[in-house]
Amino acid sequence: MDVTGLRVALFSGNYNYVRDGANQALNRFVGYLLRQGATVRVYSPTVASPAFEPTGELVSAPSFAVPGRKEYRVPYRLSAGLRRDLKAFAPNLVHVASPDPLCHRALSWARRRNIPTVASVHTRFETYPRYYGLAFLEPLVLSMLRRFYRRCDAIVAPSESMAQLLREQRMNYDVGIWTRGIDRDIFNPERRDLAWRRSMGIEDDAPVIGFIGRLVMEKGLDVFSDTVDRLSARHVRHRVLVVGEGPAREWFQNRLPGGIFTGFQTGADLGRAVASMDMLFNPSVTETFGNVTLEAMACALPTVAARATGSESLVTEGVTGRLIRPGAIEDFADALQTYCLEAEVRQRAGQAARARAERNGWDQVNQALVDTYLRLIRQRSHGLSPRSSPVP
Repeated sequence: MDVTGLRVALFSGNYNYVRDGANQALNRFVGYLLRQGATVRVYSPTVASPAFEPTGELVSAPSFAVPGRKEYRVPYRLSAGLRRDLKAFAPNLVHVASPDPLCHRALSWARRRNIPTVASVHTRFETYPRYYGLAFLEPLVLSMLRRFYRRCDAIVAPSESMAQLLREQRMNYDVGIWTRGIDRDIFNPERRDLAWRRSMGIEDDAPVIGFIGRLVMEKGLDVFSDTVDRLSARHVRHRVLVVGEGPAREWFQNRLPGGIFTGFQTGADLGRAVASMDMLFNPSVTETFGNVTLEAMACALPTVAARATGSESLVTEGVTGRLIRPGAIEDFADALQTYCLEAEVRQRAGQAARARAERNGWDQVNQALVDTYLRLIRQRSHGLSPRSSPVP
């Protein structure tokens, strides 16, 4: 069997109604599958005005808004209509992309029919409670995730550091890599635009510390703003450029009164904004890969990041950037101060980062997941059915 024989049912909690790195990767992957001749059907919540048009056929799943975060929705059941649609589609592989009730039901549906299943891991859900004063729930969330992922034939992570963490957490015994690619036409140093910087009120020689991403507390906004406070107290010249949108924007703007907020950017505008920074500061510990880090690296920016999953697989300490103990405000400030004050050090790290980013092309990384699909189907055809994970 080759890729043209694939019939993939993909289940996601957010395929296109709110834009983020995970669902953009899923859409790009579906596009790759379709170009290779595979057949794909996507099941996910939908809204009247999604963030972008979906790639492929999208079937709406019943869902409700998340309390307190109404921009997100939870698909809560595999309805009779979805079951009829699935039966007619007759997939030979099921891919689940979020540990929500719909994906749980999809796993059960596939297991009853002896259809191989793959789960892709896109974020560290077990870390989320700590940002909402509920850290005591983390062991429970971890246990629930373990139950979900162990029901799959295989799981894939976007970085080796995340894959190793999943192994240590005993999530599954078959853990592979589906990393992320980069669009080099959009993200490259030639996109740097001093005229655009000036229009934002940024002087040509001012070191710009960038933040890119959804403005939510779990992205480490508190650590970012506390670190910027330290730089200001040290009288280190810098500007802050924030690219992104989200429910914590007002809080973040109040904490960074001198910051420049561009709002959401995409395509060439995003590439220009990233390339017009001088360094990226990514203090988040919830990332499984860190798309924004790779985009910044492709634009020849050094990254100061928390030593956490994702970043550890991209940033080489002291070469392409700095990896700092999560939450270590003074250490983050020290690293940023060096890049702000020493242009030669900053540029050397940026060039090394660009060279590292050259490894990630979208077709290559997407083919790795296709290969995992085909392997699992081949194993099933030979009577191999790893239904019970031997991981203790």
